[in-house]
Amino acid sequence: MPGHPLLQLGRQRGLEQTLPYAGAFTPNEAYELLQMIPSALLIDVRTNAERDWIGKVSINNDQHFAVQWSLYPGGIPNANFLSELQAIVSDKDTVILFLCRSGVRSRHAAKLATDNGFTNCYDILQGFEGDKDEQGHRKTVGGWCQQGLPWSGA
Repeated sequence: MPGHPLLQLGRQRGLEQTLPYAGAFTPNEAYELLQMIPSALLIDVRTNAERDWIGKVSINNDQHFAVQWSLYPGGIPNANFLSELQAIVSDKDTVILFLCRSGVRSRHAAKLATDNGFTNCYDILQGFEGDKDEQGHRKTVGGWCQQGLPWSGA
């Protein structure tokens, strides 16, 4: 697994961008990696409200978990983030792909996990919804949804 070409690509991206965690993947690369490495996990760090109102990733439930980075309403940081992550991921060498709306909270989550001993933390670039388009709408410029990857909901 450590020599898997996709992992090497994500790690190379991390080195080139001097990321404080293992690396980063595009949504398509992340999806392919999850198919190729069954032990890899996707941790969705969006709020429960975002998942309920905007949509959810639809992949193998054994690989997909939710740990809120911040809480709704108010955007208060989730003080239990790390303990909730540790309850899901007991092996700190597990490949973990973090996903948020547009790729900001997932970077913070990957860094915090790395700072606490997790060795294979990756950000999913562009997040679930991607950046805003000219009209201020998401899901049209990058992201998991725009790439046509499996998702369900609103």
